[in-house]
Amino acid sequence: MSAYRTCVAILALVLLQAFPAWTEPLARAQMSELVVPPYSLGDPLNDRGVWTLLNSGGAEAGYVFETGELAPLPGFSGVPINLFVMLDSEGRFIDVRLIEHNEPIFVSGLGEAPFHAFFEQYAGLSISSSIVVGTPYGDGRGESSLVYLDGVTKATASVRIAHESILAATLAVAREKMRGLAADTAARPDPELVIDLTWDDLLAEHLVARRTVTNAEADAAFAETIWADDDPEAGEKPEETYLGLWAVDIGPPSIARAVLSNGTFAELQRFLELSPEVEPFLLIDTGRHGLVSDEFVRNTAPDRIYLEQDGLPVALRDADLIVELADGVPDGTAMILRTDRRLGFDPAREWTLQVQAVREHGMFQPEIGSVMFEVTHATDERFFLRDGSAEPTPPWLEAIRNRLFDLVVLVVFLAVLGAVLFVGMNRLAVLERFTPLRLGILGFVIVFVGWWGQGQLSIVTVLATLRSAVEGGSLAYLIYDPFSLLIWVATIIGFVLWGRGFFCGWLCPFGAMQEFMHHLGARMRLPRIDPPARWDRRLKAIKYVLLAGLVVTVFVAPDHVDTAAEIEPFKTAVTVYFLREWYYVLYAGFWLGLGLFLFKGFCRYVCPLGAFMAIGGLLRGRDWIARRAECGDPCQLCRVRCKYGAIGKRGKIEYSECFQCLDCVTIHQDIKQCVPLVLAARQARNGVAAK
Repeated sequence: MSAYRTCVAILALVLLQAFPAWTEPLARAQMSELVVPPYSLGDPLNDRGVWTLLNSGGAEAGYVFETGELAPLPGFSGVPINLFVMLDSEGRFIDVRLIEHNEPIFVSGLGEAPFHAFFEQYAGLSISSSIVVGTPYGDGRGESSLVYLDGVTKATASVRIAHESILAATLAVAREKMRGLAADTAARPDPELVIDLTWDDLLAEHLVARRTVTNAEADAAFAETIWADDDPEAGEKPEETYLGLWAVDIGPPSIARAVLSNGTFAELQRFLELSPEVEPFLLIDTGRHGLVSDEFVRNTAPDRIYLEQDGLPVALRDADLIVELADGVPDGTAMILRTDRRLGFDPAREWTLQVQAVREHGMFQPEIGSVMFEVTHATDERFFLRDGSAEPTPPWLEAIRNRLFDLVVLVVFLAVLGAVLFVGMNRLAVLERFTPLRLGILGFVIVFVGWWGQGQLSIVTVLATLRSAVEGGSLAYLIYDPFSLLIWVATIIGFVLWGRGFFCGWLCPFGAMQEFMHHLGARMRLPRIDPPARWDRRLKAIKYVLLAGLVVTVFVAPDHVDTAAEIEPFKTAVTVYFLREWYYVLYAGFWLGLGLFLFKGFCRYVCPLGAFMAIGGLLRGRDWIARRAECGDPCQLCRVRCKYGAIGKRGKIEYSECFQCLDCVTIHQDIKQCVPLVLAARQARNGVAAK
């Protein structure tokens, strides 16, 4: 307990004395150093890091700004990724560079180079383009107007946060400075407005956008080009419909109810409850265009549909909802798309929907040609509300939906494992094949939770959360990784039920690796290292000292936190599959190799996350390991067998060091191993024999 008190005292001291402020915008001299020639820095436009950009002749040529002040989306370290952006007067990116970040995957995982390389892709791109992170589907021959940026493997979430920060900050500057638009709060659907509407009512009140293109009109759009004769069906049936487009903003519930079946309407409302910042659109095509290409993948950006407002692009994404239409609504290809009001889209102002028509010319490596058909629309203001100030909602739904299958598997695994351990632990521990079963579960944890799901928890998250809590920052970065967040939730529940043992014994991928190394060493009959009890106690205190040191580092030298957190070999062994510099691999390999001789040495003596888990385990509400009066006096079998040294001489369980291996539970339940049970059985037999 002395280690606990020491650690808690240090934590309290740091929290009382640390009052760091948010990072201020860069000073003029610092911004000037980042501006690339022949441009130079002009005058500041506000106190949020926006400056004018001057050309070589001293005339205004665009804008220079930081994203941290304009779009402070928190990264995985709990603080925003701050980027430097140079934008010309035509809305093209001149340069995008990284100013400051603390993303763990780059700081102490992949290195900085991939992150810097990602931002180099923005130069020359226009904010009028629909820029997305990812790769084109199908053959990628360029028939879509989407502009794709190559992401960074294993860092998708961090890259997406950075990309959203750039877009949000850039569009904010463009709307306010380049288009002369006021940065008003966007309208949002009024959930209390109930109007009984039908499809005919929508048409009569101009609440539906309509655009019809015949085959003849499509042919005319391609006239005098090499693609003029590349659609035989258009020539054979000129009066038939090529594109019969209906577009409806279904954010307002009254409008949505008029166009959707009851089942689809209910599903849409559940979707919007989870993600209230989304504005959904229903599109119907009664022609043969079909809205999207054959290569389109659901839940991604549509490859032939684009939305603009004020001449600037609005990001669209498939809502991945099965659409059933209400009676009376035109039948055709239907889909629901969604956009994000937090990026500046105002559903109550005029917007333009564009649909791309594509033709191919030639048999081998055909040339791709396209034209745009568009329709402009604005939904009546009476269906919307405008607040005095917008309260942004973190974009967590997309992260959940992108990993829905993994999350379902994880939920089932955690629920089954938790239920078995809570209800049937004693029966589980006495199974003849318990050890192979446990190793099977740990193998699943390594492969699915660790390598596949990237769910290895880290002390970095704890430190980032602590920093955000003290500074009053947002914890929204946690939802960008819902897989790990779910494991955190299970771990915290485990604190109450079992202490630290649920995570450290069953859910930690690196801990599972060490346990496998222990069994391998036993199979190889390698010598065992068992420190004496006195040294074992001293060595266990090291992890608390390391945890306290990391907490101090958060406030004294925050830029070095991720470097200091490399005391954990988790990123090397789990996050990047040992694909790192040799010294990181050697360090991780050392602890795994030591596991052949010393049972889970890193977990027991060094792991700062384990120290945090032990402190969290003080929330434990019960002693879940049954004991008998004879435990400890005279019976010492459980204490001798405990590889963690978590049982005292008097038989008391030290739950702060218990990893829930269940070895002592197995002994306690086994009439062939538990000494009190063996003696009781022997006395019973002797009594029967005496009679």
